[in-house]
Amino acid sequence: MSSTSKPTTAAPWRTPLESNLTAHSTTSFTLSTATLDPKTHLPTPRSRTCELRGFFPTPPLHPSALQALRAQNVPLNPALYEGDLLSLTTDARMEKTAQLRESGGAVEAVFWVKGAMVQWRVRGCAFAIGGGGEEEGVARERIMGRLRRVTETTGDDKDWDWERLVTAYFANMSPVMRGTFTAPPPGQPRSQVPANPNYKMGEPLEDLRDPVARANFRVVVILPDEVERLDLSDNANVTRRQWTLGPENGEWVEEELWP
Repeated sequence: MSSTSKPTTAAPWRTPLESNLTAHSTTSFTLSTATLDPKTHLPTPRSRTCELRGFFPTPPLHPSALQALRAQNVPLNPALYEGDLLSLTTDARMEKTAQLRESGGAVEAVFWVKGAMVQWRVRGCAFAIGGGGEEEGVARERIMGRLRRVTETTGDDKDWDWERLVTAYFANMSPVMRGTFTAPPPGQPRSQVPANPNYKMGEPLEDLRDPVARANFRVVVILPDEVERLDLSDNANVTRRQWTLGPENGEWVEEELWP
């Protein structure tokens, strides 16, 4: 499901989700995608633990990231847009990126906030950006359709750049993590010699524009269509609340469910 109307206010679930995660220092979540089993050709789920990199397009940048961006003359985007889209980073060579293409981006993200005894489930579609091309152009349009223009700021839309934002996400990683994007393809046997002689392992990377790393680096943006909160903090009064995005007006419909 996707709305045809741009949102004008923050999603009603945004503040309680963000408050839960921040209060209990929770950044890890389970991301599930769908694929076809190569042997049976039946739909098969695939899950992995990921790290939330903030809400797109305003990831919280670490001081070291800001320093690296300044040192390498990479300006930040003006604060023209905000959104309720979850973001994570990945390697373009990982299976999840192919699964997103195959399934039309269908994903489900699940956060378990142990300190609060609350589970958050986010369903929607996801797109990987950072590689360019026609397919990414379509993804950018879908993402932009879910962003809100910040009314308190002034600026020209042409001053806001997608590549600059992807670079900011890359800068937000440690040099060691950046270096992993120049390593051999994930999942490839160590006994197999990498086809690309430029691949190397375990070397920190300072260059934010390194062509090998940037060819593999992607930002994945999740566009939520349904969000669910299950509160288990009180066994005598377990609550379950669901928000569903309206297909036409972009408004969220809230409903109480039996747990």
